[in-house]
Order: sequence, then C-alpha cells, then structure tokens
Amino acid sequence: MSENYSLFCEFHKKRIIFAVSNLYDMDITFKKEYLQEMYKTGKTTDKKYRFQPAIIRKYIRVIDLMIDQPDTLALKKYNSLNYEKLKGVKAGLSSVRVNEQYRIEFEEKTVNNQTVATICNITELSNHYK
Repeated sequence: MSENYSLFCEFHKKRIIFAVSNLYDMDITFKKEYLQEMYKTGKTTDKKYRFQPAIIRKYIRVIDLMIDQPDTLALKKYNSLNYEKLKGVKAGLSSVRVNEQYRIEFEEKTVNNQTVATICNITELSNHYK
C-alpha cells in the first residue's frame, strides 16, 4: 500500500467497516454546530434550521464528496456542484450547489499542504447573490 493511504476500521451499526483512506483528502470543519449536527445525524435540534429530508441527504452527499477530494480545485470537475469563489460582501468564501435552491458556503485554507474547508452556512439561492 502506498504511503499516501491509511487503513482504518470503524464499527457502524453492528458491522465492521474497513476502508482505505487517502491521507490527502480534504479536511472539513463546521463553523456552526447545527451544520455539524445535520451532517452527522441527518437532522438538527435547532428549530431555526430545519430542512426537508431530501435537502439534508443531498447536503450530506455533497460534504462526503468534498471530503473525498484532495483540494477545492478538484470540485470543478463536478459541474453539478457549480463550485465558485464568491465576490463582493462574501469575498473570501467559496460555494457549491446542494440543489437548485440551496448552496453550501465555506472558507478555504491550506494547513500543512492539506486543504481545509470550513463549512460556514447553507444558504438559499434567493439570498445567494444579495
């Protein structure tokens, strides 16, 4: 096995999952607790941030896809994500599309040659360009 990969074992719902992980995958952090809770559990206890189940499933899928990429530039190969660096008052943020209505906004930085994306917000497109 190459030195760029690691082997890990995880217990998940009474099953043991073995996987090979690329050491250069993107690292994802969450700026707000509800975003992390929604990713890990598929729901949030904060009533202010309630989304339809289909939106949450797609949100989780997009975050998983981001984790599997070496850096944010690799997101450009997925046209459906419509990856872009934001301008104007949201300069310094980047975004990817969850669906036609929602986007995930995140900050990008590089730490020890690894891209770290900090998920900041899930935004409705109607507010995206304001």
